Amino acid sequence: MQQQCELLGVPRSTYYHQPRPESAENLRLLRRLDELYLDCPFFGSRRMAVTLDVNRKRIQRLMRILDIEALYPKPNLSRPAPGHQIYPYLLRGVSIERPNQVWSTDITYIPMHGGFLYLVAVMEWFSRIVPSWELSNTMETGFCLAALDAAFRFGQPEIWNSDQGAQFTSADFLAPLKKRGISISMDGRGRALDNVFIERLWRSLKYELIYPGDFASGADLLPALDRYFHFYNHQRPHQALAYRTPAELFPRRSIRKRSSP
Repeated sequence: MQQQCELLGVPRSTYYHQPRPESAENLRLLRRLDELYLDCPFFGSRRMAVTLDVNRKRIQRLMRILDIEALYPKPNLSRPAPGHQIYPYLLRGVSIERPNQVWSTDITYIPMHGGFLYLVAVMEWFSRIVPSWELSNTMETGFCLAALDAAFRFGQPEIWNSDQGAQFTSADFLAPLKKRGISISMDGRGRALDNVFIERLWRSLKYELIYPGDFASGADLLPALDRYFHFYNHQRPHQALAYRTPAELFPRRSIRKRSSP
């Protein structure tokens, strides 16, 4: 083991280090923050701290884990992350009139007993169908790329929209979009409503599955998500679609349930 660490340039103390999991109290607060943010996305760390009666610095740290911030106009929004390319938002005032005109993606936090996971999904805006999704225990780019590759099995959009997160502005993620000639659009920083359709998806998912299910582990969560997205795509009537299902409006082959890993 010593030789392997030397070859990798990693101290043995780093190899053996086990990160300390979040405390039960922090996990409880993360879940409450997630619930509160769904109802009050305009709450910043000060209001969150007052509402939950918790120290503001603690709330700020937990909000960073959740990757959330209050929705309000901010200065210097055009500054890109170092080494990452930022694209303008292309959808303001655009009418969604046909399938595969716009696809979008986003990541959300999923609370569970003893921890949490991150979920990424791809959505087609005209039908609201979710052709792909992936779970991860980190915010690395890989699971987002896996969802993108899986979605391309069902076609491709004219415009791809995401937020300015490091996962979606990385060269690895943007490369397959550029290769296919897809126009790239990105939300303004702190403007979750620029991607409003997928924000509504997260709200439905959490109130209909995640919070009632109160899942103990990823092994329990994975098949439940598989069933939910199949239900969402094929059986759940959507008011915005005149009570039709997304699959009725999506012109491609049927979106099947995600295969087991």
